[in-house]
Amino acid sequence: MNRTTLSLIAGATALAAVTGVAALTAPGPEAAEQPTGSAATLPVERTGLLCPQPSTSDLAETTYTSFTPVTEGADDKGTAVLRSAAQQSVPDEDASADEEGEKDGEDASADEESEKDGKGSATDDQGGKPVLQLKEPGTPVTAEAEGADAPALVGTADGRFASGWTAQQTTEVAAGTGRGLQGVACSAADTQFWFPGASTDDSRTDYIHLTNPDDSAAVVDIELYGKDGELETTVGEGITVKPRSSEPVLLSTLTAEKQTDVTVHVVVRSGRVGAAVQALDDETGGDWLPASADPSGSLVLPGIPKDATAVRLVAFTPGDADVDLKVRLAAPSGLITPAGNETLHLKGGMTAGFDLGDLTRGEAGSLVLTAPDSSVPVVAAVRVLRGEEGGQESAFIPAARPVETRATALDNTAKGTTLSVTAPEGDAEIKVTASAGTKGGTPQTKTYSIKSGTTQDIEAPVPAGLKGSYALTVETRTGGPVYASRTLASTEGGVPFFTVQPLPDDRGMVAVPDASEDLSVLQR
Repeated sequence: MNRTTLSLIAGATALAAVTGVAALTAPGPEAAEQPTGSAATLPVERTGLLCPQPSTSDLAETTYTSFTPVTEGADDKGTAVLRSAAQQSVPDEDASADEEGEKDGEDASADEESEKDGKGSATDDQGGKPVLQLKEPGTPVTAEAEGADAPALVGTADGRFASGWTAQQTTEVAAGTGRGLQGVACSAADTQFWFPGASTDDSRTDYIHLTNPDDSAAVVDIELYGKDGELETTVGEGITVKPRSSEPVLLSTLTAEKQTDVTVHVVVRSGRVGAAVQALDDETGGDWLPASADPSGSLVLPGIPKDATAVRLVAFTPGDADVDLKVRLAAPSGLITPAGNETLHLKGGMTAGFDLGDLTRGEAGSLVLTAPDSSVPVVAAVRVLRGEEGGQESAFIPAARPVETRATALDNTAKGTTLSVTAPEGDAEIKVTASAGTKGGTPQTKTYSIKSGTTQDIEAPVPAGLKGSYALTVETRTGGPVYASRTLASTEGGVPFFTVQPLPDDRGMVAVPDASEDLSVLQR
């Protein structure tokens, strides 16, 4: 099914497409300083994020984290609020009222306690209170939930909190199907998603979570593609997602076919949704599978853990054309070709899986996939295992978008955090900032040089006097493109729990064309 391309009739509308829900105020004095006919780069003034329901396990313990980096030129007012999806209809003015209350000294004792423990406002579905509300840019806040009742979250940020707003949920499940550490970055709503690496096999329990932030219902089609092409589905078309709600759909209920490797294509007929796949395994735990970058003839899958014991690549090319993918590994010493996996053949419209073994062999690594004919686009993801048989855990790394300007990873700890950065095409310099901690600490910043064709697990800075968790913000200074991912890891009962999140650009800055420019360049 082809996505309709809309011709945008105004520059503001084009800018709104940048983050799903984005807007700009009128350019300030700094924009006036730009030469006539040039584009001013300004902070986004409004954006939205969606977080899926974390777990159906009664043993789940979930931490939500919200953060906005300090952005030069941002407004001095604003709010950033995440609420349970069912309460998103509560006007944002409530958040503004809360902020004014703080200034007037109302509920001072509660606010002081919130600042001490690093938590935002507590969940209160009956009263419609914010689940999580930021206090200051540069300092993350957290909220916690237990069991299967932890809600999907929907929220907006505006003013000083909008540019670079990032949210994450991290869940630990002690036992049962999908046990382990599960993490996912909250995302913007959109109208199309690709998920290579899902499964309808008996050993897997995979859900596609659809979250609708709007006041009207969304209608969604779910297409499944296996090793022989599109799978016959029974109820995959015309799925209704109610307003301000999250709908988990078990993939195995959509088709009678049991397949190890499946590509899920989500197409929104009306409205918009957030989407993510939760992949749970009986033996090897589970994690979230975020959407792959848009189909392309060149893909980068960053940050495969150096102690990975098994790596399985799943790839899919839409349409009828076959393609031979060139496979390279960006290692610390440069680009190398894995022996026996120099090229991988993909048949048009069919999902293919390839076991790459212990690909990284004790070193940091990222997969770089290239199609000889760029007109044949591909989507891809890898499933990574750590640990030995009987005590393994799994995570997923999809093809990622580059960090064009800035990206942030949340819920980092002094131990157990690995930041992996690759520059497959050219030398790059990056700046990495560790924020203040949720319960205290002073931000720290370091710069790093990444050589062309390499992947580096960098020794990221940690806030001085850290208490709680903190944010890591990566900024591309020169060169690139740069791709990055963050791994959180711990050991529970001898099992290496872990989760990996790629760091897509936060799209917190946008170029605003001069009024005299031809706005047709902004059309998608």
